[in-house]
Amino acid sequence: MKARELRNLGFPRGDLTKLALKTVGAARRSGLNANEIREEFKKLIAYPIPFETHNIFGELACAFKANTTRPFIERDAPAPWSIYASDIDPGAIQQMENACRLPITVAGALMPDAHRGYGLPIGGVLATENAIIPYAVGVDIACRMKLSVYDMPVSALKGEKDRLINAIKHETRFGMGAGFQPKHRRDHAVLEEDWNATEITKSVKDKAWKQLGSSGSGNHFVEFGTLTLLEPDLGLDAGQYLAFLSHSGSRGPGAMTAGYYSKLARSLHPELPKELAHLSWLDMDSEAGQEYWYAMNLMGKYAEANHACIHDTMRRHLGAKVLADVENHHNFAWKEHHNGKDVYVHRKGATPAGKGVLGIIPGSMADPGFVVRGKGEALSLESCAHGAGRVMSRTAAKKTITWSSVKKTLNDRGVTLISAGIDESPDVYKDIEKVMAQQNDLVETIARFDPKIVKMAQSGEPAED
Repeated sequence: MKARELRNLGFPRGDLTKLALKTVGAARRSGLNANEIREEFKKLIAYPIPFETHNIFGELACAFKANTTRPFIERDAPAPWSIYASDIDPGAIQQMENACRLPITVAGALMPDAHRGYGLPIGGVLATENAIIPYAVGVDIACRMKLSVYDMPVSALKGEKDRLINAIKHETRFGMGAGFQPKHRRDHAVLEEDWNATEITKSVKDKAWKQLGSSGSGNHFVEFGTLTLLEPDLGLDAGQYLAFLSHSGSRGPGAMTAGYYSKLARSLHPELPKELAHLSWLDMDSEAGQEYWYAMNLMGKYAEANHACIHDTMRRHLGAKVLADVENHHNFAWKEHHNGKDVYVHRKGATPAGKGVLGIIPGSMADPGFVVRGKGEALSLESCAHGAGRVMSRTAAKKTITWSSVKKTLNDRGVTLISAGIDESPDVYKDIEKVMAQQNDLVETIARFDPKIVKMAQSGEPAED
């Protein structure tokens, strides 16, 4: 291969072409022929990151990426965004303002439960054109809520409380890395999906099988409680029902997928200033963007399967019949049409609220949650809150809140807590009633869920096998 051919492939004149010629020699000595080298060079030019640690092409890949770094050019004016609360953490507002500087951003919105996150705030909604930001999706990809209404009497919450507690203890697993031993592993059609489509999804499949039907740490939970319908809806008569509610996501596989593509996105955008680094994106015209899109959607199917397994095993354990169910997810990107454009709508800790779309907005272990129906508000990008939203960090909660005060609150509200961390105390969350009042334009409330038996990861978040 000669210098002219290398320049035609995309190597600029000068040192890079000289280094490419040197690399040709090394590649030939390793046994590659000219056509094979040419194909590798094409891949390297299009996407140098995977080659950076290669024993032959690594030096060239690093030099090529450094040579092609472009300056950051932000929008001429920030993209428009809406806010649905008056008491949002200033740090979250700053993060939304930063996100609206990106050249790919079309519009944004900040939900009433918003608080500071990485890159995009929790409770942030961002529409982008032809690009996806892994950190604007979130680490727990497709974190999900699911509610099942049982045919069991509400009186079972007291009369059969031990039976309900034992069902939770027997059928669920909580904590970082928690899962099931081989002979107890769950089965679901999601395991028949093409996990070999990307290197990262291939590497996490066994972990996905182990953790299928389990819940993570932090704010993930399962709860028995009462669902109150003031008017007929969900195919049910007005009245009070026993219901089971779960909150979990894509577990370890989702976190590993998010970490891989977030790191990749950052490496592709070294031009971004420090405050925007976590907002690095993947172009949807690129192989990396298409890989992430596939992996993200697979994690969405996996999160849905997690809840399906949790709810199905609980139903079978209790011998109950499901009268109605509702579910939705957040921490995801959807391809949608807004303001005349096809865009990718990131909802990081925000819930889809298109016209007529059902959703669940939980409170805390001691506060009610709500089943809602979206109104399709355009300025919110058809979104709403995903919960009450934190007002206190986990570190601050562990330093200032005592179990004695938490137990008093739980006793006053008739809640039995099986396990949880002190950093999930009701006091760390906003008033859910105020959060709901701030989004009257976004959703209508159709039912109220009051938790009565709650399990979360234990304090210290050890895994349960």
